[in-house]
Amino acid sequence: MSPRPAAKPEWVQAIDAGRIPPIAAEAALPLARDALMAAARARLGLPDGGVADFCHAGFDADTLIEPLDRVLAALEGEAALTLTGRWLTRRVLLRLLEVRLQLMAYLRADPGVRDERIAAPLFVAGAPRTGTTILHAMLAADPAHRAPLGWELLRPVPPPDPDPVRFAADPRIALADRELVLPQTVVSGLLAIHEYGARRPKECLSAMSFAFLSEEFTARYRVPSYEGWLAQSDMTPAYEMHRLVLQVLQRRTGPASWVLKSPVHLHSLPTLFAVYPDARVAVTHRDPLAMLASLTSLIATLRQAHSDEVDPAGIAASHARRYRVSLDRLVRWTDAERLPAAQMHHSRYADFLSDPLAVAAALYARFGRPLRADAQARMREALAAQPRGEHSEHAYSFDALGLDRDALRAHFRAYQARFGVPDET
Repeated sequence: MSPRPAAKPEWVQAIDAGRIPPIAAEAALPLARDALMAAARARLGLPDGGVADFCHAGFDADTLIEPLDRVLAALEGEAALTLTGRWLTRRVLLRLLEVRLQLMAYLRADPGVRDERIAAPLFVAGAPRTGTTILHAMLAADPAHRAPLGWELLRPVPPPDPDPVRFAADPRIALADRELVLPQTVVSGLLAIHEYGARRPKECLSAMSFAFLSEEFTARYRVPSYEGWLAQSDMTPAYEMHRLVLQVLQRRTGPASWVLKSPVHLHSLPTLFAVYPDARVAVTHRDPLAMLASLTSLIATLRQAHSDEVDPAGIAASHARRYRVSLDRLVRWTDAERLPAAQMHHSRYADFLSDPLAVAAALYARFGRPLRADAQARMREALAAQPRGEHSEHAYSFDALGLDRDALRAHFRAYQARFGVPDET
């Protein structure tokens, strides 16, 4: 892991130098709320209906405008975006606003979608880089489960076609794939850490981004003002938007046994249970020092797609503060019985590495779910298909972070003791 930005392809260098005028002109446009909203309407061919276009049935202006304004101000004032970064960011913001318009329009046309029951969804939580992605992939491989795919979360409206052939040929797949793959072509090294694609199961964090209350922004950009504000915010509107997206996705295909995943759920478990009272949550645990090293490498690489001013030491310090709070809080919530114990399952990264199927079997047993032979076979296939090492090695080191190892180790002892998490470093 290097503090210097990775070498970028010639086409990215050309954009950043302003040598591709159409992209440079688009990138130079201000990231201003009214202009972006107007552009989103224009792209959908809609007249100007004001903020009301973007709000309906509980998604009021207050729950949209402040989050949107805060993220836009931070992007303009703090993120140090390159021209390529501004161009990519503008495309993402417009897509979020367009889909927000589509979701609200769908809700007006079909208010019954809110009656769709999301029954006992299974969430994979835990800090990043603790095995959440591979565990989610295994659970998604079970034919009894449904995991949202990348294209479904980026563009959920209209609901997917229940016909398998038409589902697989949806034109939104190619559209979403271009957005998900593009950052991987801007900076080298991302594929070695995390692979993205429209047909792959994706973090449900993307559904929360339509509320502009999302760590998707804090992962991609250095936005400390937004990050601090987000950490203190009520995440209920984000989870309500998350639920609406799932309701839309199953509107035509029928009820589903959803399996979902994002490390951000670790920060907001009481809110998650308030919105999904019958949820099941599988929390993964890993040595926090190893987690911080791997996470810093990922975030630094993500940010290099948007900015040349990437500070791995600052990223490490920020996430160390974040997870000191979050893991301490998990211990307190657990000991104070603020979380429904019967709806929680805990597993350790070390155990997962030694026997992933045993970890999956324990999770199924905990929640009284049958683990059939066909599901186990699919899980083995999912494990064999993991891309680890396919592109390059993901190298990282705690010692390169500039953090006080002894102080952090002492701080995290209570968390590690509570959940039986061994040291790795």
